[in-house]
Amino acid sequence: MRQRLLDLWVRRRTLVVVFVLAAASACVYGVAHFKPKSPAVPTFQVKRGEFLDVLEFRGQLKAMKSVTMTAPANAGDLQILKIAADGAQVKKGDVVIEFDPSKTQQDLAQDESVLKSSQAEIDQVRAQGGLNEEVDTTALMKAKYDVEVAKLDASKSEIVSRIEGAEANLKLADAEQALKVAEEQLKSDKTVDQATIQDKKNASRKAEFDEQRAKTSLGAMTVRAPADGNISLLSIWHNGTESTFKAGERAWPGTPIAELPDAASMRIAARVDETERGRLAVSQKVTLQLDAIADRQFTGKVEHIGTIATSDFSAGWPIPRNFDLEISIDQPDARLKPGMTVQITIIVDRVADAIAIPAQASFLKSGQTVAYVWNGSVFEERAIQVERRSRDQILIASGLKQGDMVAIKDPSGKE
Repeated sequence: MRQRLLDLWVRRRTLVVVFVLAAASACVYGVAHFKPKSPAVPTFQVKRGEFLDVLEFRGQLKAMKSVTMTAPANAGDLQILKIAADGAQVKKGDVVIEFDPSKTQQDLAQDESVLKSSQAEIDQVRAQGGLNEEVDTTALMKAKYDVEVAKLDASKSEIVSRIEGAEANLKLADAEQALKVAEEQLKSDKTVDQATIQDKKNASRKAEFDEQRAKTSLGAMTVRAPADGNISLLSIWHNGTESTFKAGERAWPGTPIAELPDAASMRIAARVDETERGRLAVSQKVTLQLDAIADRQFTGKVEHIGTIATSDFSAGWPIPRNFDLEISIDQPDARLKPGMTVQITIIVDRVADAIAIPAQASFLKSGQTVAYVWNGSVFEERAIQVERRSRDQILIASGLKQGDMVAIKDPSGKE
């Protein structure tokens, strides 16, 4: 009896073990086959939030007003001795460019010598003219005296012989002729002296002009900043390449070398497409990020929008026709320089409590905009209605709700 009970207990224990193993196997199978799947492509969970309609484009910082500093116009060979660094901050009166003055100093010394010489020649001609006038005046006085004597002798013709009377008349005629010659000589010498003096004065004026020009050129050998600001060196074609000038290089007269932009006239110039122009307005707020000033974000506003589209030859082929845009900057900064590139961001509109998805989460299928929504095991294609598109987001009017998980890559692989 005891043995029979023992056999029965063993058989029951075996059945329990088999049952437990079967149950465990069933659980493992269920876990393995009914565990929720993970999407095989990246997804985005739809949430409600503020939708920003944003425009982004690039621009360049420009100075609407600036003072150009050039090499002296009335100078010959010019060599740069010193030049301020590009972007250097200067005060009014600081030296920006200094040229070698040696040649101009030589020219000035020569012009001063010519001026002194011409003034001495004028004095000499005047002195000689005075002497000539004295000689001519003396000769004229003597001629007048001879005429008076001859007239006196001729008046005696009634009481002397006919021959003596004729001789007296001849002497009177000679004396009168000599007087005319003396008068003409005095007049001629005065005219010649005056003309010579005038020529010397003209030469003196030229020498004085050359001297003054040399002095002006010498003063222009040092170019100073006309106001406070930041120097911007200009790239000019010279020495076989387009670059800024450096100390030791030569420049020709009148060469533009540097600019001093007016900080108050700094503006950002950009070009916008026709579709974007219609969404912009004057005084619209702008966020600005300059590539060269990464530690600070600027704000500004749209100051001018072009009314006529112009061709943008820098944009490649086909050549687009864009509108000019001018943006002012609210915050001054000494680091602002013409030529800096700017990332421009304009919030065109804001929509509160909106459903928006990334632009790459929408797809065009058979002429209809769709999204792929994850249902736990597979993606379902669902038509959506787009209310508005931004740069990287789209505003959904219908077709999606908060909590939906949408694919941001076509799960069919036919993107």
